[in-house]
Amino acid sequence: MNTIKKFIHYYGPYKAVFFIDLICAAVISLVDLAYPQILRTMTKTLFTQDKNVILHALPVIAASLFVMYIVQSLCKYYVTCQGHMMGAKMERDMRRELFDHYQELSFSYYSRNNSGQMMSKLVSDLFDISEFAHHGPENLFISLVKIVGAFIFLFFINRKLALPLILLVIVMFVFSFRQNAKMQETFMENRRKIGDVNASLQDTLSGIRVVQSFANEDIERAKFKKSNEAFLVSKRDNYHCMGSFMSSNLFFQGMMYLVTLVYGGYLIAQGEMQTSDLAMYALYIGIFISPIQILVELVEMMQKGLSGFRRFLDVMETESEIRDADNAVELTDVKGHVRYDHVSFHYSDDETPVLSDISIDIPAGKSIALVGPSGSGKTTICSLLPRFYDVTGGSITVDGKDIRGLTLKSLRSQIGMVQQDVYLF
Repeated sequence: MNTIKKFIHYYGPYKAVFFIDLICAAVISLVDLAYPQILRTMTKTLFTQDKNVILHALPVIAASLFVMYIVQSLCKYYVTCQGHMMGAKMERDMRRELFDHYQELSFSYYSRNNSGQMMSKLVSDLFDISEFAHHGPENLFISLVKIVGAFIFLFFINRKLALPLILLVIVMFVFSFRQNAKMQETFMENRRKIGDVNASLQDTLSGIRVVQSFANEDIERAKFKKSNEAFLVSKRDNYHCMGSFMSSNLFFQGMMYLVTLVYGGYLIAQGEMQTSDLAMYALYIGIFISPIQILVELVEMMQKGLSGFRRFLDVMETESEIRDADNAVELTDVKGHVRYDHVSFHYSDDETPVLSDISIDIPAGKSIALVGPSGSGKTTICSLLPRFYDVTGGSITVDGKDIRGLTLKSLRSQIGMVQQDVYLF
């Protein structure tokens, strides 16, 4: 429920579209519900009248139904077009938030996470969220209107036949909710595995020059095959759950037709139901089963959307380890006197010291070179100055000001860096 509350927050800017979408969905459902009832009423009233009365009434009925279906078609257009646009705009908003948050996360986050996984969260996860954002509330609303409306009419037609159908529906929903828990796990695993595929692909393509230079293609193929096969296994488990879910619900729907035919036939034999009413019952059962099928599909869509949204939240709720202090000030009038005062450093997920009690004093205007073997800490010393990482002991000052008390933007805008591996945008 907490996840759903956070998801609902993104509907905020589009409340007008959302409520008009639901109104249109209600109109679509009510028109579908109205037709069998109109037919039943006409069969018992108008169609028992004289020929001239029937012929006189038919043009009025035709015009009324024509207007009704025109309105339904316009509502369907709005739901399909504007409803999808609402979902796409929510997807855009989430993608922008996620990208902005990626920009703010510290180097340690990127050290722990592969960029292929991050791209998967930014692209494929959010697409499924968009589909759920549009179809979820709309399909749920249409289904509830049709199910409740159909049941009301079924009770009006014959209460005795409606009671066993209610029991059957309750059993079906209990079974569906149990299956739902299994589907959640498999969809979440799908997300992780497709992220692994993206990660493997991104690594190989980004480093293709190195791969080919060292004739490393076979190793990369083996790595990709492993992640690709793991994704297939996760999909297999997913489809097993979906197969059980769909086939069980189809069985319950068949049982509704069985109960309607057998018990309805029994009631007709007992003189407690008319044959024409059983035909109307069959029509409403069709209307009743249609939203149940939509709800079944909605459960699958919901699992895909919410599993993607949970991965989205995992990133959005990750706070950057490097942030401005509450009383941070701008770095201005820079002279360039840099001092490392008894600096120590280790990574947050590893207590092994990388630097220990380092002191360096660099007067303004001086050029210095750090010389040492690979892994001795030269890059780490440089990375501490713009606060890509924070020191775990001691302090670093610029013109006598501790860099932890300066705003990140003003500090980094005063530092120029030429990396070993230059990335061209």
